[in-house]
Amino acid sequence: MSARQAKVSRDTLETQISVEINLDGAGKSSFNTGVPFLEHMLDQIARHGLIDMTIEAKGDLHIDSHHTVEDIGITLGQAFSKALGDKKGIYRYGHAYVPLDEALSRVVIDFSGRPGLEHNVKYTRGNIGSFDTELFYEFFQGFINHANVTLHIDNLRGRNAHHIAETVFKAFGRALRMAIARDERMADIIPSTKGSL
Repeated sequence: MSARQAKVSRDTLETQISVEINLDGAGKSSFNTGVPFLEHMLDQIARHGLIDMTIEAKGDLHIDSHHTVEDIGITLGQAFSKALGDKKGIYRYGHAYVPLDEALSRVVIDFSGRPGLEHNVKYTRGNIGSFDTELFYEFFQGFINHANVTLHIDNLRGRNAHHIAETVFKAFGRALRMAIARDERMADIIPSTKGSL
């Protein structure tokens, strides 16, 4: 089996990002982004997706976190696209429901080759600590545009904004894990009637 790993860098006037992933990892992670709450959420993706992930980022945080968060999403999406290659033998679709106390979220993903995001999450406050909850949308938009996936995120209930965010990212990690898993019955087949994704 070929290694499903990738290292991708993005260098702009606003940010310098480096992402390294192993899709067949053990959920180990290392982050140095300057955005602590995002790192907490990225750790949920790594642990629940069983994806080894290293992300280094330097951004214009003296302005705000927007460019850094969005560009991490972009670069992570590029890394997934590179690591999966032609997507032969993967399940392609993944879904997960994850609860945390009163909060419950559902994430459904399709490595379709077509970027599309339905993000139906209403946070109960605008900030979690110093993190602007509007930036979660920007992270996922950056990811889907560059991983070329269709992604549906629905928070079904919740009162605590931290709990809501955590259920979203845990469910995202679990859905990723299902979608990128190798399907032995598909072996070297691309999971599409079109013959490509």
